[in-house]
Amino acid sequence: MTAGFMSRCGGFPMSPEARRQKVRILGDGCAALSLAARADELTAHDIHLVRPDGAPPETDHIWGFWDAPGLKVASRMARAKWHRWSIVTEGGEALMLSATRPYAALHRRDWTGHCRDAAARGGVTIDTGGSAVDDADQIFDSRPPPVPGGLMLQHFLGLEVRSAHAVFDPSTAILMDFRVDQSRGMHFIYLLPFSATEALVESTLFTPSVCPDDFYHRAITGYLDKCYGLTDFETVRTERGVIPLGTLPRRDPAIPGIGGNGGAIRPSSGYAFPFIQKQIDLAIAAERSSGTLGFQVPHRKIDLWMDAVLLTVLRHWPERAPELFLRMGRALDGDEFARFLGGEADWPLRLKVVMAMPKWPFLRGLVRMLGGTSRRPVAEAA
Repeated sequence: MTAGFMSRCGGFPMSPEARRQKVRILGDGCAALSLAARADELTAHDIHLVRPDGAPPETDHIWGFWDAPGLKVASRMARAKWHRWSIVTEGGEALMLSATRPYAALHRRDWTGHCRDAAARGGVTIDTGGSAVDDADQIFDSRPPPVPGGLMLQHFLGLEVRSAHAVFDPSTAILMDFRVDQSRGMHFIYLLPFSATEALVESTLFTPSVCPDDFYHRAITGYLDKCYGLTDFETVRTERGVIPLGTLPRRDPAIPGIGGNGGAIRPSSGYAFPFIQKQIDLAIAAERSSGTLGFQVPHRKIDLWMDAVLLTVLRHWPERAPELFLRMGRALDGDEFARFLGGEADWPLRLKVVMAMPKWPFLRGLVRMLGGTSRRPVAEAA
């Protein structure tokens, strides 16, 4: 028997006559395509994606993440990387740097195009107009989960702008600049400088309600004028998004989830892309030893609990946000910051973050979370 006919099933080689497990994934977004791109690692499974009727067309936007061992393919495809990043408030700046964990910006369309090509080479099929799942051995749902009313949201509108003269510092990504209107809640500018003349500039809020488009536009134009003296620029493209922040129920309780519908979104930051890749890594590793494909929440319970306390503070006392994030940025070096937000924190790092924070807001937030209706059960986590 040649290696080309070998696959793992329960820890033993599977004969070419053995029936492959039929796996159907509802949806064809980031999580479904990221799994499909690795079909050659799941040779005991026949993977088929089902794009639901009425699914919205794919739009391009930037996914940000810190480079890590499990993200090398995405890192090579990144449009830009920064070894320096900052958090800025009216009261000061925290500047961090890392030689080994740069912050990367990846275009969604570049990633999904790569995944579709790899999936086709791996024999994955995509049904673009139906729900052919009746013959499936396993079904997973990657469609967006429902968002409970009143949940905290990360919502943003971004403009990729081009200036006629050099105004940006291309060596440093600005993760949060709080020198904007704070009257509606926690609000900051996220700025990724692709060159001295080009940057993605996003107005981002953490609140339960989305703002009208003109609010974000005014925030961006006012910020560029105030901080860069830039009033005349070309808008290359626009992107917008709304990301739920919290523990979300599955779209269909009877169907196991994957991606955002499987708990991959990090509640405190809205980061999903790196955690989707981690979720798939864990699933493939488990399949190699057990022969069974399944997906787990890629966050530790303690991190979800800490996120819930932070979100409670940001909801009820958003005016403390600039101070809190500035303190964290000043307490950690670049590698520690990347590990903490990337879900790789250990206990010493968690304690370092806790010790850097003012205690009273978090004690108040903990009491409110434990005694109020915002308390939600934490999903099973790694």
